[in-house]
Amino acid sequence: MKRSLGPKTVLYPTPVLVVGTYDAEGRPNVSTAAWGGICCSRPPCVTVSFRAATLAHGNITLKKAFTVNVPAERHVREADYFGVESGRDADKLEVAGLTPVRSVSVDAPYVDEFPLVLECRVVQVHELGLHTQFIGEIVDVKVEEGCLDETGTIDAGRIAPLFYAPVDCHYYGGAKRVAKAFSVGRELKPE
Repeated sequence: MKRSLGPKTVLYPTPVLVVGTYDAEGRPNVSTAAWGGICCSRPPCVTVSFRAATLAHGNITLKKAFTVNVPAERHVREADYFGVESGRDADKLEVAGLTPVRSVSVDAPYVDEFPLVLECRVVQVHELGLHTQFIGEIVDVKVEEGCLDETGTIDAGRIAPLFYAPVDCHYYGGAKRVAKAFSVGRELKPE
């Protein structure tokens, strides 16, 4: 039997996404966004949501661009810090000892040490209530060579991405292959 919990921001897994932006003076900023994910296949698009009071919101609105950086489990402390500190008060990348890299595709920085980066240009903006949803078309994907398998395909296990549990407010990891998508379900199809 299932118990009703009422309306809540619960969806598992919730990816931990570190969003890179530049301010009006070209200073890099990174902010952790728990609300985001892929939202379209063609064109490839991702969504991130921020409150209007955040520096990330203002920077995305100004530059019409952002990067989505996927931190590995080993960067959990830095990813959390990027969500609890304001870029107005500290140079978060410097404090964390991480390296901003200027994207060649969009006017936004990415984190060199993180294994997976999506470079995005804003294509739509939606006011949803407390948050503004920014939809970015993915114009380039960058991945560490060591996170590719022998065929050149991204291996999630090698990325070791984090996910966030909004109910207990913890980070989780442990990406492992369970089954082949678009294949394992065929076993249930009648002949």
